[in-house]
Amino acid sequence: MQTWMISGVSSGLGRILTEKLLVRGDQVVGLTRDKQKTSELNERYSKQFHAIEVDLRDTTAVTQAVDEAFKKIGCIDRIVSNAGYGVFGAVEETTDQDLRNIIETNLIGSIVLIRSCLPHLRRQGGGRILQISSEGGQIAYPGFSLYHASKWGIEGFVESVAQEVKPFGIDFILVEPGPARTHFGSSLVQPNPLPEYEGTPSAQVRDALTSGSWVIKGDPARMVDIMLKVSEEESPRLRLVLGADAHTGVSNTLAERLESLKEQAALSATADFTEEELAQ
Repeated sequence: MQTWMISGVSSGLGRILTEKLLVRGDQVVGLTRDKQKTSELNERYSKQFHAIEVDLRDTTAVTQAVDEAFKKIGCIDRIVSNAGYGVFGAVEETTDQDLRNIIETNLIGSIVLIRSCLPHLRRQGGGRILQISSEGGQIAYPGFSLYHASKWGIEGFVESVAQEVKPFGIDFILVEPGPARTHFGSSLVQPNPLPEYEGTPSAQVRDALTSGSWVIKGDPARMVDIMLKVSEEESPRLRLVLGADAHTGVSNTLAERLESLKEQAALSATADFTEEELAQ
């Protein structure tokens, strides 16, 4: 039996993961903004599931929730930072509040959750943290700029922190799902569109979302099964891309980026002092 702490257990990948873990006999502390949405889990798995109500935008409350979870459970083997949502719209259409809310939840909330777990994991001799990111942590679609800002941000944070805490036996997996048949789309915050953006790339993506022409191939249950399998690997990879379309998209983007980088090699070198100048 393993012990887990998972944020965002009310729906989506977090809910599916929680249910699979409870069925196999693991113990789960679920962080949620609304405990009523996990009441069924409390009733069915009263000895295995413990819900803690917390809003990830409240950094003090996040730290208190983490401390409470470790005090209640003791050793926690796996942390899953999963809570998050999307904002869709050209950046000009979004508001300051849209920006603050998604950065405070997806980015700052995830950072504080991870940071709060580290002293506990160090004291217990190690642990594993799964940060749910997205294919959108490596590639970008028009209309999702604020969402990408949060995901690219958390990926840079995790890649740095993973190096900091490796000596303590703490490792990370950045889970990068492609579009999946969860409730992510229905929970998108969508600001009022500006007529000036009619026919532009962001409007075309909006049309694909609303018309259903964007076929969502990702099976969230299969994604969770892969996450569980990889989470048991002795030395897991840092990034785990889930979904064929996501893999193709990330591969193509990285190939284009690498080709552009190679083309700049000579130009980049001219920004340095020359060997003769350094010798002076």
